[in-house]
Amino acid sequence: MANETQTKLAVLIDADNAQPGLAEGLLAEVAKYGTAHVKRAYGDWTSNHLKGWKEQLLTQSIQPIQQFGYTSGKNATDSAMIIDAMDLLYSGRFDGFCIVSSDSDFTRLAARIRESGLIVYGFGERKTPEPFVAACDKFIYTEVLAAKPDEEAPLKPRSSAQLKQDSGLINLLRNAIEAASDEEGWAGLGGVGSIITKQRPNFDPRSWGYGKLSELIAAIDLFELDRRSPGEGRPKAIYVRNKKKPAPRESG
Repeated sequence: MANETQTKLAVLIDADNAQPGLAEGLLAEVAKYGTAHVKRAYGDWTSNHLKGWKEQLLTQSIQPIQQFGYTSGKNATDSAMIIDAMDLLYSGRFDGFCIVSSDSDFTRLAARIRESGLIVYGFGERKTPEPFVAACDKFIYTEVLAAKPDEEAPLKPRSSAQLKQDSGLINLLRNAIEAASDEEGWAGLGGVGSIITKQRPNFDPRSWGYGKLSELIAAIDLFELDRRSPGEGRPKAIYVRNKKKPAPRESG
């Protein structure tokens, strides 16, 4: 896989199924994973319901792809996106795809792209069917995307007490830390995050109101964090481990 700054991505947006207000936050999120060499939005641009997208197309330099609805009740936009995605895949010019839709029709497309060894980032609302979420390497819910790149996570941070009550979250973190840990129980945060994403592509600290995994882990207050310098002039790496339970007191 190419370095993130060199990763070439194709961003394909189902405009019939995505809100125009997410465009800026979406592309800011895409920039974290690579460079969008292709940005296309699909829909029937003669229709009034896509009016809100037209300003975003100009502002964000997104290419509109016109697709008329040939038959009532059939989504021709999905078919056009899938055909274009396969053409781009076979071109061999890309390292990954960003598929923006909450529609399960793209489940097989995501799986097919991954079969070719490319990474797939999915973007959609929380109503997105689980099969499409699971078919992606990573899935980002659009509700957590800030409207602007410099804005904080829009959700209010959960308190330590609330986080501790989320047994699914705690078990997910503990198991990932254990899987990535050394003999002393310490695990690199990057390795922990990688394991979590493989298990749950839709995992995102912003869903709990925190911008980074390290911030979420610190807020839970059940884990130890250690920042270590790998060498002079190099950024510190974060390590985490489960807090050791205190030894039971001897009676008597």
